[in-house]
Amino acid sequence: MAREVKEVELYGGNNGGDKRRLTCASGVAITKGTILKLTDARTASASTGTGDVFAGIASMDKDSADTSTSISAWENGIFEMVASGAITVGAKVKTASDGNYVMQCQTADVQSSYAIIVGTALETASDGETINVRVNN
Repeated sequence: MAREVKEVELYGGNNGGDKRRLTCASGVAITKGTILKLTDARTASASTGTGDVFAGIASMDKDSADTSTSISAWENGIFEMVASGAITVGAKVKTASDGNYVMQCQTADVQSSYAIIVGTALETASDGETINVRVNN
């Protein structure tokens, strides 16, 4: 996958990014660095749309040929992410529909649902630029 999210600095216990174990489908491949969306109680899949409910960032590769039905996701740290559209430093960001990108939240997004917020932009970005985002889910 292109545009994998890359860890810059992990926080939490043992500086491990506060990984959470989530359920996922056994026949699906998920690449390390994929933004995950919450689809059901503690169930995750790759984010595919604007404003998906954020579940974390895949901290490992999951092979479609294995029979595993769980994946670990980082929830706490600074990560390199690619901007979809302009983002202002300090703005909250959410998932974007163009696959593993983030975009700036609008005021209504922040007021209506904290669940969609991926993190806070630590830099100003133009479309397609890679920036640091503080994730603390």
